[in-house]
Amino acid sequence: MKNKKYYLSKKLGLIAGVDEVGCGSLVGSVIAAAVILHPMQSIFGLADSKTLNKNTRLRLYTNIIQNALAWSIGCADVIEIDRFNILQARLLAMKRAVYNLSIKPDLILIDGNCSPVFTDIPYQCFSKGDARIKIISAASIIAKVTRDQDMIALDVQYPAYRFAQNKGYPTSFHLKQLTLYGPIAHHRKSFVPVKNMISYIDR
Repeated sequence: MKNKKYYLSKKLGLIAGVDEVGCGSLVGSVIAAAVILHPMQSIFGLADSKTLNKNTRLRLYTNIIQNALAWSIGCADVIEIDRFNILQARLLAMKRAVYNLSIKPDLILIDGNCSPVFTDIPYQCFSKGDARIKIISAASIIAKVTRDQDMIALDVQYPAYRFAQNKGYPTSFHLKQLTLYGPIAHHRKSFVPVKNMISYIDR
């Protein structure tokens, strides 16, 4: 299915797209974004953030934040991830992103097949929505760039892990460094590779 311009219609009103990134990472927060695009400011090239190269993603990120009617970020941190589990943390980040918007949307379109519950706003999930629906693509780009920036900042503090390159995901290099240096405070202790390392250290 091709991208659809869901962000505004006379019948549906203002529509927010929502997506998150970082669920599979071993490090840092889950980051969600919500975006309401401007009906008179077309943004060309919107696509799933994972399919875009870095320069294109950054260009679109700038275009979105400059021209969207509203955009916001919602996070669930490492403590919440370990306390609630990654699925609940993902839903929490999405909900926070929506309620952080400066404009209340009339409808929410969410990437994936699982959604937080909104009692005051209609919502709908779309499998692979970040690739199919432009407003969700815009949210995926905002979330991805924001989390990448967080990982780059963390890389400055902990250069041995090369978070700027692996973004906290369990690459062979990251797992090797985890074995050598152990987990840092930003690692998700409930995730198996980190949990196993903590158990090993505690023996």
